[in-house]
Order: sequence, then structure tokens, then C-alpha cells
Amino acid sequence: MTVANLLDFDLEGLAAFCEGLGEKRFRATQLFRWIHQRGATNFDQMSDLAKSLRSKLQGLAEINGLPVISEHVSSDGTIKWLFDVGGGNAVESVYIPEDDRATLCVSSQAGCAVGCRFCSTGHQGFSRNLTTGEIIAQIWYAEHTLRQRLGQSERIISNVVMMGMGEPLQNYSALIPALKIMLDDHGYGLSRRRLTVSTSGVVPMIERLMVDCPVALAVSLHAPNDVLRDELVPLNRKYPIRELLDTCRHYLAAAPRDFITFEYCMLAGVNDTDEHAQQLIDLVKGKIPCKFNLIPFNPFPQSGLRRSDASRVQAFARILADAGIVTTVRKTRGDDIDAACGQLAGEVQDRTNAKDRMQRKPVAVPISIRRLDGSENQSR
Repeated sequence: MTVANLLDFDLEGLAAFCEGLGEKRFRATQLFRWIHQRGATNFDQMSDLAKSLRSKLQGLAEINGLPVISEHVSSDGTIKWLFDVGGGNAVESVYIPEDDRATLCVSSQAGCAVGCRFCSTGHQGFSRNLTTGEIIAQIWYAEHTLRQRLGQSERIISNVVMMGMGEPLQNYSALIPALKIMLDDHGYGLSRRRLTVSTSGVVPMIERLMVDCPVALAVSLHAPNDVLRDELVPLNRKYPIRELLDTCRHYLAAAPRDFITFEYCMLAGVNDTDEHAQQLIDLVKGKIPCKFNLIPFNPFPQSGLRRSDASRVQAFARILADAGIVTTVRKTRGDDIDAACGQLAGEVQDRTNAKDRMQRKPVAVPISIRRLDGSENQSR
């Protein structure tokens, strides 16, 4: 007999499960609160549940989190956990405390199939999608572990970003129930503005997300033209920039924020010139409400890429800001424990031969760059 992991169910799913046991809906709400608000690990703790229900649950259900392999604490307070997801695979999630918020970066897959050139996870290859329960287990563990350590009963995690290992929109069926659990007032009570899905641009799934569970959207852009983005973000070959931007514009009709965040990893000599900045302005100004988040590249040996100098990043940001585009430079957090953006690698059994496929030089095609005077230059 299959034992159900109750971390897999959003409230509607848990209500259906309880109805299958002959229980009323309010019992599901009680059970949901015990699991997510109080961090209960066994049914005997649930004192206001009828003993008959607790008896039914024994042997039919469990609250099964993920084993913690390791924990690393950065000098800036960032915490990185490595979770065992079985089959020789492990995933990472990161807690980032700040003065006005506490953010948890959550993984959605063991590895990633997108293969972005600047991302350590992509170089690990792809093993499998996480279940809803495995996604939720990360916030369940982090929230209740931190409460115990800090001696607090109030909610600690105020923001969740689906920016850990994996492409969330390529694990859509598990992602949506997980988002609903995070948003539910009986669960973690996050607002849609404080729950962000980051995507490399899976256009059909962005359109579905707009209908099923519109939350804040961050798009990994990283290039101002298709030739360069094809090399940096291979998914662009299927969903090119214009199609992606059209979908993002459409998404704003249902989004909790009135802008799209574009993530842009700054790569020295690859996508960080003044000309690239001007191309970005031409791409979005007056066409889509947005902000740019410039991310200093976090190098790893296999990438063959370098981080843009701080002065180059600031000059790039100034060009965008002077054009009236809201631009921020992401503060690097947790880089002393390899917890910064693009560094999450976990441990993944590479079943897609990603390491072999990525041995070729990252950016080796000519890139046509339009100069400010309208002429073109061929660059590499």
C-alpha cells in the first residue's frame, strides 16, 4: 500500500485526501495548519484532531521531509542547505537574511536541462524533476528550523524565489501546487508579490502560469540579441527574444507587480559593452514595463567565462538608468560558501551528458553589435 506524503498536497488536494477517508473539509484545514504553520512531524502532536482521524492517518500518510546532508553558514548570515533527494542526487536551497526581508531560494529540479553557459547547475546536467513535496520540504525545513534556533513563533521567511537548481517551468505540474501551498493563508501566507518564479523563457508555461497562479516573474535574459542569447541561453533557439517579450507583456495583465524583472549576468567581454546596453534599451524602452537586475558573474572553472569588472557593471547600469530604466546591481551574498547566484551545484547524476556537450568554447559565433551611430561592428 502506498503511503501518501502530505507535503505533496495543496489544501484542495489534502481536502480530497481527507474526503477519501470519510472526513470533512475542515479536518484538512486543521491538518494543513499543523504541517505548515506549526511544523508538525507526526500525527500524535496534532492535539485538536479527532483520535479517530489520527488513527486513520497512521499507516496511510506521513510527513516526510528531505534528509539534510550538510549546512554551510556564510560570514554574511546566508545559510546553504544540501538536501538528499535519493538516487545519488542532492539539491541545494539558500536562506538570505536582510534588514527588511528574509528570502529563501528554492530548487525545483535535480540539475537543469537548459544548460546556460554561466550557470554551474547547468554544467551538472539534469537528473529529474522534484515532487511537490520535495519543493515544499525546503521551505518547511528552513522555516521551522530557523524558528527553533531563533526562539521565534512568528513567520521568518517573507520571500521565496524559485531561483535554485532547475528551470521551474519545466516542472510545472509539481510547481503549481507548491506555489499554492506557499501562498495559502493556512500554509506559509506569502503574498503573490513576494513569491517569484524565475525562468529562462519557457514561453508556453509562462502563459499557463498567468492563468493558473500568477506570481512575480523574473526572466533570465542575459543578452540583448538572439545571436548572443542562443549561445548563452540555448532555450532561446526555441523561444527567441521577441516571442519571449511579447509573452511577458501579456503576463503583466495578471501579474501582482506592474513590471517584469529581467536578470542579466554580467560577463566580461561577452555581454557587458556600452553597445549591448544600448541594444537592451532599444529592446524594451517604451515597449514593456521592466526593471533590470544586473548580476555579477560567479566564476567556476568549467565555464571559461570571467566576471565583468565592478566599474564596467556600474557604467552599464548607468547607461540603462540614464535611459529611464530601473536598474539594480545585485549584491553578492554567500559567495564564500558557493551560495551566490549561478553557483548552486548540489550533487546530480548527469544523465544528459551535459559535461560533454559543454566542452566547446562558450561564445564562439560572430555577434553583430549596432553602434550608437547606427553602424554595425562584427565582434566575437
